[in-house]
Amino acid sequence: MIIMPMRSECKNFESRSYPNGDTVRKCNLDLAPDAPWRCPDQCPRYERRLADVAWTHGSLVIPPTPPEPANLDDGSVAALLDAAEDVINAAGRSVRDEWAAEDAAAARPRWKRLFRRGD
Repeated sequence: MIIMPMRSECKNFESRSYPNGDTVRKCNLDLAPDAPWRCPDQCPRYERRLADVAWTHGSLVIPPTPPEPANLDDGSVAALLDAAEDVINAAGRSVRDEWAAEDAAAARPRWKRLFRRGD
């Protein structure tokens, strides 16, 4: 297996630094299951970034990528990230359903909301 580091020259790669010093490195298409350490060997959506239009690049140095965990190749990291994503997706569905119920209630005429019969 060829180990391909994150391709920072790919147009789908994003690196963002926060005021507390944390840095996020990710694939915007969510195609790098081992991010921030690796991209897929033959990524089907890799496109070299040609130009950064309307972006201002600062003079700060991007912090180095953290070292790879020892168990990256055994699939446990990917399994953990998949489980975390499932939790977030499940919570997202319930939040979306709550918002839909609130929107439906707000769309009813006011007099129907005032004189409802124990909904």
